[in-house]
Amino acid sequence: MTLFSLIVALLLEQLRPLPVARFVQAPLKLFARFLEDRFNDGESRHGAVAWWVAILAACFGAALFYFVLWHVSPLLGVLFNVLILYLTMGFRQVSHFFTDIQLALRMGEVPRARQLLGEWRGRRHDESSSSEVARLAIEEALVASHRNVFGVAFWFIILPGPSGAILYRLARFLDEEWGRQRRLDPDFGAFGDFPSRAFAVLDWLPVRLTAAAFSVVGDFEDGVYCWRAQANQWKDKASGILLASGGGALGVRLGMPIHESGDVVERPEMGVGDEADADFMQSTIGLIWRTLVLVMLLLALLGIAGWVGN
Repeated sequence: MTLFSLIVALLLEQLRPLPVARFVQAPLKLFARFLEDRFNDGESRHGAVAWWVAILAACFGAALFYFVLWHVSPLLGVLFNVLILYLTMGFRQVSHFFTDIQLALRMGEVPRARQLLGEWRGRRHDESSSSEVARLAIEEALVASHRNVFGVAFWFIILPGPSGAILYRLARFLDEEWGRQRRLDPDFGAFGDFPSRAFAVLDWLPVRLTAAAFSVVGDFEDGVYCWRAQANQWKDKASGILLASGGGALGVRLGMPIHESGDVVERPEMGVGDEADADFMQSTIGLIWRTLVLVMLLLALLGIAGWVGN
């Protein structure tokens, strides 16, 4: 039923993408603000308490509700899984930016591609070349595919019912909301320290499995080489692993200096091969879909092995 739930949720998300800002981000922001108002006293331990309250309440509540539904009817349990997966995962949440940027580059509309990239990343890229725009779009897509699909799927498989999907999605949101606010607002205190560390722990194994899958379905030798040789140079270790392995698997150079909001941002080189362009953006879509197929095949084989063993 795990494989079936994932397939149905992904198909549903492809057919009718979820307005994530309205149905996911807005409720989570209200929930996070509610906890912040009651627990934030500027110390890390208060952030830890708030994080555990949020995670335990959401995950335990979802698991309990799932088992009640399953006891009434297994079909209801599966439908609940599909609903939660539909709310917590899906590459289509950001893929419209990627598709529109690729189309703009193919049409030679570089200013339009720059504008779309700026809307996606929340920064200005007025001086970026077409190759730089493609490079940044590929980077965003590789990280987003993990955060929105493969990371959620991993924890959904590991924990009962939909609690794993909720755990990953909520932990990621609290890291982005409280961890980012800690970095931007000195008055926020150390409240976001624990959520950031907690998400890094939860994402440690999923990131490496996604990177391994990128290498398997792409250029394995270059993917593994770039992972081992380059990932540690990136500021965010998890993103560095994904970009290095993805760039090596695709045979494209990522990272490197970029023009951002009027400044030149120095970054190490990730991946190996040619300069990024619209063709490599299409190859990125293929890499992500092949990775997804690999995950589904492994789940199917595990299900068959369990069925035969019983």
